[in-house]
Amino acid sequence: MGSTPGTTPPPGRGQLTRTVILRAGIAFIDDNGARDLTMRRLGGRLGVEAMALYHYFGGKEELLDGIVDQVIDDLGSDPQVLMKGASSWQDYLQRLSHGVRRMALEHPEVFPLIATRPNSAPWVRPPLRSVRWLENFLSSLKEWGFDDAAAAAAYRSYTSFLLGQLLLEVSAQGVSIGPTDPNDPDDPRATAQPGDDIDPTEFPTVVRMKAELARDLGLPEFEKALEALLDRLAATLPQVDG
Repeated sequence: MGSTPGTTPPPGRGQLTRTVILRAGIAFIDDNGARDLTMRRLGGRLGVEAMALYHYFGGKEELLDGIVDQVIDDLGSDPQVLMKGASSWQDYLQRLSHGVRRMALEHPEVFPLIATRPNSAPWVRPPLRSVRWLENFLSSLKEWGFDDAAAAAAYRSYTSFLLGQLLLEVSAQGVSIGPTDPNDPDDPRATAQPGDDIDPTEFPTVVRMKAELARDLGLPEFEKALEALLDRLAATLPQVDG
């Protein structure tokens, strides 16, 4: 049977690569949601048996991790996002924020996976959950005069803002923001403590700042964010003379 005119035929096993599979997985989730993704259905989309996919991925969980990594890595190809060369740290963060927002709105069904999949290390936070992006974020802020504590605090506050704001935006489109499946206690990632295998020559800032990044500052940072919100609300009140 030939392909439908105006469409691209599936690649077939001989043309499969990890990237081809990941791109097809992203497109499948965009169209159908993450809950409906199975290796069999994705294989059918690609014109191959599901077993062909297992040559590249150990199963659905590994595939979902790869899809998340691919979407995050694609931030680097956004022409408005500058990993180097921004005019200021504010310019860097603004460009990155809008890039993450464009990514979330382009792939609203994928974004909840970015929020809920197990992280590559306990202190790598969504939505900037890539160690490569974390290294770039920290080293960039350090170049603009942030010390370790200030850069780590900026990362925590910044990611909290982005995650909360963008989850609200995608949920407003009717996207479920819960995890695709309950946590599997037999999944080795449920008890693993990842992060010790990060290459210090490739990600020196991340490795050096692991202890700072791992500090539990949830309550004080919540209080600071709440105070900042109250101050912003107070500034909107009409001024009463006298």
